[in-house]
Amino acid sequence: MKRFYISVLVLITVISSPAQKFAGLAKTPPMGWNSWNKFHCDVSEELIMKMADAMVSSGMKDAGYEYIVIDDCWQVSRDENGEIVVDPERFPHGMKYLADYIHSKGLKFGIYSSAGTVTCQRRPGSRGYEFQDARTYARWGVDYLKYDWCGSSTQNAKASYSLMRDALYRAGRPIVFSICEWGSNNPWEWGAEVGHLWRTTGDISDNWNSMISIFEKQKDLARYAGPDGWNDPDMLEVGNGGMTNEEYKTHFSLWCMLAAPLIAGNDLANMTPETKAILMNKEMIAVNQDTLGIQATCYRDDYGYQIWVKPLANNEKAVCLLNRSDEKKTVLVNFEELARIRTMVRRFRPPTGAAGIGATGAARMGAPAQTGAAGVPAPGAAATPPAGFGGQRPPQLTLADYRIRDLWEHKDLILKETSVYIELQPHMVKVYRFIRK
Repeated sequence: MKRFYISVLVLITVISSPAQKFAGLAKTPPMGWNSWNKFHCDVSEELIMKMADAMVSSGMKDAGYEYIVIDDCWQVSRDENGEIVVDPERFPHGMKYLADYIHSKGLKFGIYSSAGTVTCQRRPGSRGYEFQDARTYARWGVDYLKYDWCGSSTQNAKASYSLMRDALYRAGRPIVFSICEWGSNNPWEWGAEVGHLWRTTGDISDNWNSMISIFEKQKDLARYAGPDGWNDPDMLEVGNGGMTNEEYKTHFSLWCMLAAPLIAGNDLANMTPETKAILMNKEMIAVNQDTLGIQATCYRDDYGYQIWVKPLANNEKAVCLLNRSDEKKTVLVNFEELARIRTMVRRFRPPTGAAGIGATGAARMGAPAQTGAAGVPAPGAAATPPAGFGGQRPPQLTLADYRIRDLWEHKDLILKETSVYIELQPHMVKVYRFIRK
């Protein structure tokens, strides 16, 4: 009977409390590392401390990465009071000790649970223990919670995630809340009021087809993302060995253009120079972390060749040329036309009634050279964005207002002509930043 009264009291308190998340914790997309992609269930205190050390010594911390997140398999049971029990063999000193160590490195500590009765690896989930677990996480010093959807049965997704949001808020410690329900219930439509980031698809795998398929599914989601609420196409696979270095550069570039969370998933203690160069490309990271917080939109889509445009602060922009096909392409790029694209102050809105964003004939620059005369831009053809860009339009700028920076070559372009042919190998990108003079 006593437990019944306590449960009713908690329920009344929750209902009467304002529903809110901790605001301002993710003004730009979170950056960090998660154990799952590389180590899966093979996690331990020793490993996590080693990864924290490597994040600092490798330069990742200086590049902006700050969260060290333990994924599934750290928990084994609940005790007689319902408290979650940490694996005593793998984490002999407990989570508070580990959090303190990570904090001593100037980093932040993240942990994992699920909205169901069990996690994806059949460990205890948080359903029915949301407020108790939230208090425990706060006591440990947790800064980030990845909250999965395994073991969830028929429960309502928004209600389940809102319950944990409220539990975290009542626990009193600001914790970034990562919603991981795989896009099953359109979390982009409600995620911003519940969490700080939300998964938009199922899990990524370390191969080109998985990565590019997930990327394509982000096309119509730009309008939902912004400061303190981000579309999450899942963690990075850079450095795990299933793709070429060129494909990893593309993977990282696309996640930066999407304003996606940059959560590395490799072995930080054993990175090749090529992996370091990708994950710590500060010019690409600056695009991802831009304070305007607008996700890129596909401006052109033709024969496997795409142009993505991301508005940046100060009326600048990043432009990504993507060859997602398996064949080499030589494309004619009109930098004057790219410069004239009016990026907006507010978020992009995807066009309606079109096969794909920018798939209409509104923007002809950058068409594949093999398309012939149709691919040559008519004067002024792309001076305005295609349908659906919406929002207030900033002043019209031209190429003379910018210098153009190649973000992988790390040098400014010297253009003798406004239109140039650029060769794109299969699965390759070129990313340019238009910087105001």
